[in-house]
Amino acid sequence: MNNQQSLLQWYLLNKRDLPWRNTQNPYLIWLSEIILQQTRVAQGLPYFLKFAQKYPQIESLARAPEDEVLKLWQGLGYYSRGRNMLKTAQFIVEHLQGQFPNSYAELIKLKGIGPYTAAAIASFAFNEAVAVLDGNVFRVLSRFFAISDSIDSVSGKKLFSALANDFLNKSNPALHNQAIMELGALICTPQNPSCAICPLQTNCLAFVQGNPNQFPVKSKKVQTKKRYIAYFHFNYNGKIAVFKRPPGGIWHALYDLPYLESDEPLQKKDWFSQALNKNWLEPKQTLDLIFEKKHILTHQHIYAQFYRVNLTQIPHLQFNETWLNPSELSKLGVSRLLDLYLQKNQAEPIHLL
Repeated sequence: MNNQQSLLQWYLLNKRDLPWRNTQNPYLIWLSEIILQQTRVAQGLPYFLKFAQKYPQIESLARAPEDEVLKLWQGLGYYSRGRNMLKTAQFIVEHLQGQFPNSYAELIKLKGIGPYTAAAIASFAFNEAVAVLDGNVFRVLSRFFAISDSIDSVSGKKLFSALANDFLNKSNPALHNQAIMELGALICTPQNPSCAICPLQTNCLAFVQGNPNQFPVKSKKVQTKKRYIAYFHFNYNGKIAVFKRPPGGIWHALYDLPYLESDEPLQKKDWFSQALNKNWLEPKQTLDLIFEKKHILTHQHIYAQFYRVNLTQIPHLQFNETWLNPSELSKLGVSRLLDLYLQKNQAEPIHLL
């Protein structure tokens, strides 16, 4: 039995029962792939089910308001995925009569669809013989062939792409692609892979050499930025000042509270002084610290403090803000960070850092 056959046999016996594996509908496959970018299956599955129920066809997604889509996306992060998904659905409905392109070459032209997603849709929905190359596949191939080339270099990506397509089972590409990704997710894990039960163990060079944890190799280190943000919950007659974030940034088009930001940690008196200088506050007003949270994202760590301010008159905050009841805000898309605060804003001042 060759390596491809061993892989498929293992997959058929051990695969997880996931809803997007029980369909060849390109819309549902695309929906699952967009949701699962940068997201674990356990976290993404409930979102997939919610989206598939609310928007069962691409036409229903294309008609959805952006605020509604972002609200449903809330908590998944990388919100540009949700925005691009909506734009692509609208494009397919308006310009392609609601029909997904059926080839890798055409799929990759769509907004928000890169090489991996195009290959996934092309192989899973249309059985096109094109290999997928995600983090799991990079890891499996780098260990199987003991490749020391960096997976994040231009030359490394070309090498792995060629290897993935060479290793591909051309007679059953859909099953092969699912299998190699599943192997990376369940067996060939980032740390302490389960080599003893791996179907590719016999021919895996990293296993033979006894150094699977040395692969894959990456040349670039993620630069993490620290941000210190004070959010202001201005409360006027039970209404909250919020604004819709402009284009650009990780929270584009989501609703947020007015805020101040610093490159270094500041105390309440410092934030008060800055807000006073902006005429957001009056000298005798009080800031109540309600919530503190360290929010970790891929490229940044946000140290957030949420202050509540009870007002007797509305200040001009220069955020193009609007004043909403909590029930109105609950229907709009907000960041995971703000959502955590909104769940706790009735509590007494607490410290969670």
